[in-house]
Amino acid sequence: MKKFTALAAALALVGSLGAAPAQAQQKFVTIGTGGVTGVYYAAGGAICRLMNKDRAQHGIRCSVESTGGSVYNVNTIKGGELDFGVAQSDVQYNAVKGTGQFKDAGAMADLRAVFAIHPEPLTVLARADAGVSKMEDFKGKRFNVGNPGSGQRATMDMLLPALGMKTSDFSLVSELKPDEHGAALCDNKIDGFAYVVGHPAANIQDPTTTCGAKLVNITGPAVDKLVADHPYFAEVEIPGGMYAGNPEATKTFGVVASFVSSSKVPADTVYALVKAVFDNFEDFKKLHPAFANLKPEHMIKDGLSAPLHEGAVKYYKEKGWM
Repeated sequence: MKKFTALAAALALVGSLGAAPAQAQQKFVTIGTGGVTGVYYAAGGAICRLMNKDRAQHGIRCSVESTGGSVYNVNTIKGGELDFGVAQSDVQYNAVKGTGQFKDAGAMADLRAVFAIHPEPLTVLARADAGVSKMEDFKGKRFNVGNPGSGQRATMDMLLPALGMKTSDFSLVSELKPDEHGAALCDNKIDGFAYVVGHPAANIQDPTTTCGAKLVNITGPAVDKLVADHPYFAEVEIPGGMYAGNPEATKTFGVVASFVSSSKVPADTVYALVKAVFDNFEDFKKLHPAFANLKPEHMIKDGLSAPLHEGAVKYYKEKGWM
């Protein structure tokens, strides 16, 4: 939980002189998301909007921060600088187990799951003139693997070895953020990029519309084994016709976007956030197309490796979902 700002301190002083209880107990929470054009940022904004709508009742003001993505969010929650964050299900799993990106730091015992959000396929886009129909075709070409600390970088670090590939197979490896890779593709600075994202996504729509970029199937025995060996992965299909110039369905695999916190965040704070989302669930689903088909019964269990936060459990039990 962030330290009180001067304004919050002033409000607390006014509260001691007889102001409304909500003002006296004003608290601030911050949600770590991802690039401003991605679904993580939209999800954080949607959650904060619903939470702030009822802040007169719970006294909590919610704000969103654009960050480097999943790994950054988990590490920053661990450091106490963020209260909540969005993280891929595989990153959540690795943080709980102390594996992968968290091998050196060790298991994060304080990490807590709040709920799952939307499925996130690994989405690979290629320039129309790149002559690419599968991931292996990018050998010798310029490819954006994603910025360090992002979910797509973590997924690529698993996919490439599974395919018998390494980053040195590319003629150029870039580490652009999600709000930069579409323009780089259309400006002929890269031949392709990987992005783990819920669909439809603006930064997939832009390069497909602007420069005819093509979605690439990520399939085959190596991918089948990757999915079988890792419970947080699943085979995913991006519907045909969702993006301009891509009429056929694209087969790939993916994870689930999950919403996480820390056991150090008070139960009443987490309860207030969960209540804001699920008491206004139909409104939440309308806030982004990626949320349209969400179901609470899946959101409280899918892709969640960390223990559920006690504040979330309290709400789910009240609703009879647990």
